[in-house]
Amino acid sequence: MKKIPVDISDLRHLYPYESHYLNLNGLKYHYLDEGQGEPLVMVHGNPTWSFYFRELINSLSPQFRTIVPDHIGCGLSDKPDSGTYGFGLENRVDDLEMLLDHLDLDDSVTLILHDWGGMIGMAYAVRHPDRIRRLILLNTYAFLPPPDYRVPLSGHFIRRAGPLASLAILGFNLFSFGALYLASRKGLAKDVKKGLTAPYNCWNHRMAVLRFVQDIPLSPKDASYSLAKTIDDNLALFSGTPILICWGEHDFVFNHNFFDEWQRRFPKAEAHRFSDAGHYVLEDVPEKIVPLIQDFLQRNPR
Repeated sequence: MKKIPVDISDLRHLYPYESHYLNLNGLKYHYLDEGQGEPLVMVHGNPTWSFYFRELINSLSPQFRTIVPDHIGCGLSDKPDSGTYGFGLENRVDDLEMLLDHLDLDDSVTLILHDWGGMIGMAYAVRHPDRIRRLILLNTYAFLPPPDYRVPLSGHFIRRAGPLASLAILGFNLFSFGALYLASRKGLAKDVKKGLTAPYNCWNHRMAVLRFVQDIPLSPKDASYSLAKTIDDNLALFSGTPILICWGEHDFVFNHNFFDEWQRRFPKAEAHRFSDAGHYVLEDVPEKIVPLIQDFLQRNPR
């Protein structure tokens, strides 16, 4: 099956940024690098891409350097097949590490993490705790699932249904389209829906979406479980790090158990819950979150 070029020319009013690329073993790793000053690194999850952070880029880049990568297989990065790229958690962390090393960032990195970006970003943080200045957590996780957590039926289907699940995600893009309606509490504008799904416009561009779900570390038999446990075991390294948590209460993936677990791990964290927001919390209540982040950054200077 042929790959269809990703065309975002009609989305420039929402995504007007200059693209940058890092060569990772022959693969083009796309990232944004807007503004100057102290670095804020934003790490997206599945099935989003750097487009998801546009409100933060617009608001924060006048004062900070906002760096926002697209994971391989996502956004405007290359979309290889499984024979070319591993698509596992460790691959994602290695990619992020190579990018931040390439950009020669100092020891004042602030991580802004959403969804799978939490596990990826915190794995990087565990590797380099001395580089992390602040953490901002948006409906994400970086620990083994809480004891009371139950994987949504959609997750069980994708992990166990084999060819049928592949057909649903790779062929019909059901995961990406489903998220448009399940992840937002308020509903998304037409052009925002188009922006979120634009990179996943053909079968061959959806491998990362499938593999992210298949890689969820639930038990020791899962490939990424060992790395996830290492992250889990070392989160206490950041007990003295300024942490801001902004959480959409109506999250069909990361329910209140995850929010409670973050608070248990980091009782000193500044935490805000939004009853009018879902998993795509930045899409639902950016007008509430942006001022909180700006204030948090000012109150916890470099």
